[in-house]
Amino acid sequence: MILTFLILLAALAIYLYNLPVFGGSFSGKRLIRMKQSPNYKDGVFQNLSYTPSLAEGFTMRQVLWEFITDKTENKKPKNLIPTHKTDLKNQSIIDNFLVWMGHSSYYFQLDGKRFLVDPVFSGNASPIPRTTKAFAGTDIYSAEDFPEIDFLIISHDHYDHLDYKTVKSLKPKIKKVICGLGVGSHLEKWGYDEEKITELDWYEEENVSHGFKITSTPARHFSGRRFKRNNTLWSSFVLETRSKKIFLGGDSGYDFHFKQIGEKFGPFDWAILENGQYNVKWKYIHTLPEELVQVVEDLNVKNIIPVHSSKFALAQHSWNEPLQKIFENSQGKNFKIATPMIGEKLSLNDDSKVFPEWWNS
Repeated sequence: MILTFLILLAALAIYLYNLPVFGGSFSGKRLIRMKQSPNYKDGVFQNLSYTPSLAEGFTMRQVLWEFITDKTENKKPKNLIPTHKTDLKNQSIIDNFLVWMGHSSYYFQLDGKRFLVDPVFSGNASPIPRTTKAFAGTDIYSAEDFPEIDFLIISHDHYDHLDYKTVKSLKPKIKKVICGLGVGSHLEKWGYDEEKITELDWYEEENVSHGFKITSTPARHFSGRRFKRNNTLWSSFVLETRSKKIFLGGDSGYDFHFKQIGEKFGPFDWAILENGQYNVKWKYIHTLPEELVQVVEDLNVKNIIPVHSSKFALAQHSWNEPLQKIFENSQGKNFKIATPMIGEKLSLNDDSKVFPEWWNS
């Protein structure tokens, strides 16, 4: 009886492990290329600096217990978050704009090309259905709302950035995928053609179209969709077009790489930066509010669009604290922040618009 139970348990584990939501595996020329990366050591990808998962003085057991028993006030909004759904299919292709879709998902048009970054529209940011659910009313976009996408950009393979259901449903509309080393294995498992996927190591660049160059740049984070961490590369990206230079930040704790990127590629017209789901316990892998001003100065950027907030509760702070803190910390500084509502259109040609403090309404 015990043996039968163990066999059934092992069979269930194997079945769950191979569900498509967990993504692909690594072999052949992809694995060879991954192992040749200077950022790949001892069987995993490494950050530029030593980066523990937790800060000194904290244990995973302690963090898990505090998360389970967490009673943070206003962690989830009591009322519907205000949104404004832009009709993306009927926008002129010559119009340069960005629409933030909550958390780290955003769509933008620039110089005649359409980009979509880290789309998560399935209602949750977890491999387990009905867990880590989106705040009520924030999931206002689906695959049907999009025109054809020239470039799908994936910063890393965590579930709140790479969503199986969303990416699968978007597949007929995606012309090209840009991602870090190894991440393409997930998309291939989900039906994407190999020739549509470009995987980049840090500081590798690709001329993706005439007048469009994208460079993968470092971030200080981690990756992994199963039990092993860091088996794919996490990235930020620099996008250079005929008219603009934009930094796509992904997830990252503070480190010297921001200064290196600013010196090598700056100044930037815009930077989309992580702002939310932070905690001193994991300060090495997510930027703290008080560090964000230094990030901006290091990058040498004029305009900031804060993301990674307002859709999922992944940390022990109120849902609107990230936006309030960046609003306060940016006062009197030599840069501007743009804080549109989810779904609201933001012009990339005009940085003069002042958005209201909708998170306090």
